[in-house]
Amino acid sequence: MKLKYFSAPYLVWMIIFILVPLLMIGFFALTDDEGFTLKYVSDVGQYANIFVRSIWLSLVATAICLVVAYPVSFILSRMEKHKQGTMLMIVMLPMWMNFLLRTYAWMTLLGNNGIINHLLGLADLGPYKLINTSGAVVLGMVYNYLPFMILPLYSVMVKIDNSLFEAASDLGCSSRQTLFRVIIPLSVPGITSGVTMVFVPAISTFIISRMLGGGSNLLIGDLIEMQFLGNAYNPHLGAAISLVLMVIILVIMTVMNQFDPDDQVLM
Repeated sequence: MKLKYFSAPYLVWMIIFILVPLLMIGFFALTDDEGFTLKYVSDVGQYANIFVRSIWLSLVATAICLVVAYPVSFILSRMEKHKQGTMLMIVMLPMWMNFLLRTYAWMTLLGNNGIINHLLGLADLGPYKLINTSGAVVLGMVYNYLPFMILPLYSVMVKIDNSLFEAASDLGCSSRQTLFRVIIPLSVPGITSGVTMVFVPAISTFIISRMLGGGSNLLIGDLIEMQFLGNAYNPHLGAAISLVLMVIILVIMTVMNQFDPDDQVLM
């Protein structure tokens, strides 16, 4: 009984800030002034190219985060205990700064007259168009969301006992075989968690794409914002796009959960 009382505030929070907004999105997406309609959901199809671009750039950013974060997380997990806390703090240090300020910093670095092009000019290279490109958007995603990949991987890898590596070596496994037969299988839960934590915010971002991608790299988040705050004010279409995006994210998360051994055992 006491547990129910303690969970009451959480249930109220979920109803007010999760369930009610979801119901409102569903209501606006499936209704108009005349009642129930699927018009706005069907209209989402005309923005298929934006959905494809958003999914593609998010997948690229997630893959880069995984490739970068995996060795970093493994190195962190094998460090001495007193050093791990310091290194984790360094990893998280950029997150202490405001999200907008971090993105503005990259605008300064990547601008046509920015620091990077200035340095390239000193070396008689460039200038190159670095900002307002898809690459700049992916770079912004990787920089901002990389810690969300490192932390889950680290939390799983730090639990892997060093004796397993010694046993693999005694059984004749090379470093490559140890990686693919011991480390990766044991770190799958961290991989699935990290991929989910990076991909979900990446596919729905709008600040990064607007500031680093320019008008030619419109993503789903930008499209939704335009329907609610832009000149093309249409909350019904914005809600329909949001509803389709939620379905896409749920499908991808369901697929990712199939690779989590804990979830497979429960199923």
